[in-house]
Amino acid sequence: MAATLAGCFNSTVSVSEISGATMGSTYSIKWVPVKGTPDPVELQADIERELEVFDAQVSTWRDDSDLSRFNALPAGACAPMPQPVLDMVQLAQSLNAASDGRFDVTVSPLLDLWGFHRADGVQVVPDQPSIDRALQKVGQQYLRIEDDTLCKDADVEVDLSSLAAGYMVDRAAEQLVALGITDYMIEMTGELKAVGRKPGDVPWRIAIEEPRDDERMATMVVELDGYAISTSGDYRNYFEYDGKRYSHTVDPLTGWPVMHGLSAVTVMDPSTLMADGLSTLLLVLGPEKGWQYAQDNNVAALFVVREGAEFVSRPTPLFEALTTGEE
Repeated sequence: MAATLAGCFNSTVSVSEISGATMGSTYSIKWVPVKGTPDPVELQADIERELEVFDAQVSTWRDDSDLSRFNALPAGACAPMPQPVLDMVQLAQSLNAASDGRFDVTVSPLLDLWGFHRADGVQVVPDQPSIDRALQKVGQQYLRIEDDTLCKDADVEVDLSSLAAGYMVDRAAEQLVALGITDYMIEMTGELKAVGRKPGDVPWRIAIEEPRDDERMATMVVELDGYAISTSGDYRNYFEYDGKRYSHTVDPLTGWPVMHGLSAVTVMDPSTLMADGLSTLLLVLGPEKGWQYAQDNNVAALFVVREGAEFVSRPTPLFEALTTGEE
């Protein structure tokens, strides 16, 4: 979940704001107050209660979460799961089918093997026998949903980090709307959605970061109203060995990090959950197959391809249409 977006705000505009820590990163919510809106302290308490419940359901960093208990079960086991887990697994199954198996929420053994999940930060290039052994514990096709129960037909573990932030942004948006708030911007761990306008009819303006290793700079700024935006890329989480660059995005079919030139993909969609999932899917598919998928499915996406030391941006027709006329 390598989204790296920054909101552009006029400091003279009066909007309410809360922020805090969540899912190993941070969140920020800005909104235009309306009559009857809870004060920021009360609203933050409500939001963080929801985040705590969600963490207890889907976290893979705590042993007592619903998902961690499922992961500890043997092959052939089933367990009742809360609705957020079922919703995300259902979408993951759809994305898995659409990507011919390259979007996979059971890929954790490979990420562990390559060192991307290691607490000591050591990253290594494993030998092929080790990769082959890890691949035996990867395969989203071994998951199935039966009513409110999640089952696994092989010894696999589920990690929903590629969808979790997007899911919670949408949930937080539902909370704000229920309170009568119609103008807001929500960002969680880089996944972002904005609806309405700021006071003075000022749009929510969001900077999309260029995928550079050495510095942070915006490649473009878009105005959002009713859309979420998610960026996935290889430029923040990678390592180099013997002159080769190894991305944290691992192909679950080969067990090796993707080695194509697609450095980042930004997706716009009314659903933050869908934008979150699609940005990962397109990054794994790469510059050619990902582009074809975006074209065939009318996805609003911005592809940024690394060509030597330069980056070349290529928007899909829908992305271009949604951002036409914006700075």
